Amino acid sequence: MKRTVSFSKESKNIFFHILTRCNLKCRHCYINRKEHGERRLPLATVSRWIQALSADSTASNLVLLGGEPTLHPELPEIVRTARDSGCASVTIDTNGYLFNDILDRVDPGEVDFFSFSLDGPTAEVNDRLRGEGSFDTCVAGIRAARRRGFATSLIYTVSSGNLDGLQGMVPFLKELAVDRFFIQVIGLRGKSSAFGGPVGEDAIRQVDDRHWLDIIPDVAQRIADGGITVTYPKVYLDPGETFACAGIVADNYFVFPNGRVYRCPLCEDFPMHALFFEDNVLKQMPPINEDDLFKLSIPEGCVMNRIIQPGNIAYDREGRPRYKIACCLLKEEISSD
Repeated sequence: MKRTVSFSKESKNIFFHILTRCNLKCRHCYINRKEHGERRLPLATVSRWIQALSADSTASNLVLLGGEPTLHPELPEIVRTARDSGCASVTIDTNGYLFNDILDRVDPGEVDFFSFSLDGPTAEVNDRLRGEGSFDTCVAGIRAARRRGFATSLIYTVSSGNLDGLQGMVPFLKELAVDRFFIQVIGLRGKSSAFGGPVGEDAIRQVDDRHWLDIIPDVAQRIADGGITVTYPKVYLDPGETFACAGIVADNYFVFPNGRVYRCPLCEDFPMHALFFEDNVLKQMPPINEDDLFKLSIPEGCVMNRIIQPGNIAYDREGRPRYKIACCLLKEEISSD
């Protein structure tokens, strides 16, 4: 069954980068330490910020990110603090190295998902993006997590560097037996930014509309037919479909160690954040920030996409966009039910 996941303000999604340090140097990493900071937030600060962000919600979903979050020695305590603060779910995103014996220090009742980043069905495809040895380590981490009873998901960031490997994920995911599969479109942020990122043969590019629409929905359906729930960005709105911005109609927060809190991940390379923490108090940024731009209505759909990564928009001979770009947080979900 395929459905578009509707935006909702009834639950809150908090994407919390508790540090920016990582053991890998992925070619498409979106972390920008100049804009995100280099701190490793202590437990007390993480706890205060989680409480501030989830205070008015009974259903906060927390995703703990880095960098590599398992490098944080207090990660188990952060998980328990989140549960004590009333978070409805806690997910740990990881590259699979699972530092600090994390699988032995938390249990499946505390962590809803370990979500592993893997960008190819073989070491040849994955390691050219994420580094030598990362494929074998990540696969071993997935299997170790499953043996201990944890629910697992896998994130595949589609780009020009690994589109050719996506078909191979159909049988490989069945072998891994993960519970969920997330396909992501590479964002032009951090190392893959259009503003100062690699050029020429070394560039990792977004997939164009023809390849995305021809390949992604078909592969997603085939994986879902094997019993795995698949989620992927809608990207291109259907004809006549109304554009909706998650910054207006949903409750998402992208938190970084320097205190910046964004509502839209496309903005993360720039000081356009809507909110910030000062002395552990969440405050509103003055105009002009991302909140002011969310309100603009343009023929291209997402205004942030038009400003920051306009290369994925095509126009007809009259200068009209051939399609509207969906909000980057609008997802399609396919399950076998």
